[in-house]
Amino acid sequence: MADSNGKQTPLLDELEKGPWPSFVKEIKSMAKESPMCQDLLGQLEKSYGEKRGYWKHGGIVGVMGYGGGVIGRYSFLNEEFPHVAHFHTIRINQPSGWFYTSDAIRTLCDIWEKHGSGLTNMHGSTGDIVFLGTQTSELEPIFKELTEKDFDLGGSGSDLRTPSCCVGQSRCEWACYDTMQLCDHLTHHFQDELHRPAFPYKFKIKCAGCPNDCVASVARADMSIIGTWRDNIQIDQAAVKAYADGGMNIERDICGNCPTKCMQWDGKTLTIDNSNCVKCMHCINNMTKALRPGKDRGATILLGAKAPIVDGALLSSVLVPFIKLEPPYEELKDLIERIWEFWGEHGKNRERTGELIQRVGLGNFLEAIGVEPIPEMVAHPRENPFIFYEEYLEEGDEEE
Repeated sequence: MADSNGKQTPLLDELEKGPWPSFVKEIKSMAKESPMCQDLLGQLEKSYGEKRGYWKHGGIVGVMGYGGGVIGRYSFLNEEFPHVAHFHTIRINQPSGWFYTSDAIRTLCDIWEKHGSGLTNMHGSTGDIVFLGTQTSELEPIFKELTEKDFDLGGSGSDLRTPSCCVGQSRCEWACYDTMQLCDHLTHHFQDELHRPAFPYKFKIKCAGCPNDCVASVARADMSIIGTWRDNIQIDQAAVKAYADGGMNIERDICGNCPTKCMQWDGKTLTIDNSNCVKCMHCINNMTKALRPGKDRGATILLGAKAPIVDGALLSSVLVPFIKLEPPYEELKDLIERIWEFWGEHGKNRERTGELIQRVGLGNFLEAIGVEPIPEMVAHPRENPFIFYEEYLEEGDEEE
């Protein structure tokens, strides 16, 4: 296929080969009616041929009253490819759990075909609906039509990024709290932090209903809210025996794969030492009819995950081992605001919360946000045997 200048795109054509989905194929399907997509193909082909990127960051560009939601992008080759001289990306706040009606999707597509390239990403890494490629002059009209249809922009820049969640109790029997309700509540409660960047860098909140963590929050979110339970796993012994009678090797495949070896099977009864269970979900996932999470349900709060942008990648660490999550979520919101207050005062530019904790030390961070240190916060024992501690005198005590 040729670009808008009539030139062929042999390098891009290679990316259409093979059994996997191709973004080139999707761009070409829109290029038949979108001049922006035609020029996009031309610039991409040139980039692959010359091994150079020709996009430049657009600086501050957005809609009136908002500091986030639009990622400005301009082309260095604006004379050769004038239709992508501006190619801004718009992030749109997705519905919790990514549930849409067909009418809602048609509405979004109609707005985007009218004002932009027609290319979408459903969904971005944070969870947003992503509109790829529009002119600066079209930003306000797009925003006006989106808000008239009850859609809003998501986060971008140094702000709270759009909170996201798994489908939770709407479709998953393992969900230990209502992820969609919490995600919606936090999104509305923290609107200023979402739309008006005031942080040292981005802050992501992801809500997972159970330890399976289907939104991968433990690797991608500054704050992971992962559903869990604190009583005993529910066991249906008759169903366990049915699995065994059906050919499952429970001793090998269930007990043998338990990371803490807290399960035993004597051929008739499955027993679990719940005090040593780490909620990995392996046994529940493999014997769905026999095992269920406990009844005393809530969530674990973890902090500090990030991708390797400034420093290396981090996985989140436990901050609160168990918290009940029920509206209006005041305890959780208060914790979030205390974290933001300390981070906002002491964080460096482009420093995520996990990097801040590494720099100032977990002890200082916990003291600043008013959280007591507990063993669950320790990822693994120290490599050296020396323990140092400070002794504090309570008011009224006398030093000997």
